[in-house]
Amino acid sequence: MIKHALAALGFVVVASAAQAQTVGIASCDDFLTKYDACVPKMPEAHRATMKQQLDQMRSSWIEASKSPQAKVHLESMCTQTAEQMKAAVKDFGCSF
Repeated sequence: MIKHALAALGFVVVASAAQAQTVGIASCDDFLTKYDACVPKMPEAHRATMKQQLDQMRSSWIEASKSPQAKVHLESMCTQTAEQMKAAVKDFGCSF
C-alpha cells in the first residue's frame, strides 16, 4: 500500500514539474497556463489527449526557445496558437 502511494506521489511530482517548466516567452507561457487550466473543464473523454498535446507543445516550445533562430518566431507562433484555440475551447468555459 505504501509502495503504491509513493509511486503515485512520484507521478504527481513529475507532472507538476512538467507544468512548472516555462518557455521564457510571455505569450507562450500565458497560453500554456490558460490551456492547462482549461483541460479539467473539457469532457473527460478528451482530457488525456488534450493534456498530452499540451505537454508536447510545451516541450517543443521549450526546445525551440533554446535556438536563437527559432526563438524569434515563437512569440508570434504562440500568439497565433492562442487565437486559434480561443474559439475551440470557448464552449468548455475557457477564456484566453
